[in-house]
Amino acid sequence: MSGAPLPVRVTVHEAWDEIAMDVLTTTTVHEVKQRALVEARLTDPAGEFLVKFRGAELADESRTVADVGIPADGALIVLRRRRRPMR
Repeated sequence: MSGAPLPVRVTVHEAWDEIAMDVLTTTTVHEVKQRALVEARLTDPAGEFLVKFRGAELADESRTVADVGIPADGALIVLRRRRRPMR
């Protein structure tokens, strides 16, 4: 895999962790989500989560961070597709 390094910030909503990571511009949104979930120590399947950038869902996670226009130090949010009931 090639591409220029790009610093991004990913907030994993469920863990309230902001994770700083350097990714390549050729990294897919799915790979960023997967890495953020691992670093936040969440073990649920990645398919249960979605990624948002500037308030909009990035539905096609096969696109690269360059394709979707994420800038250096861009902020992404990873959150559950469906809310869990509070107990």
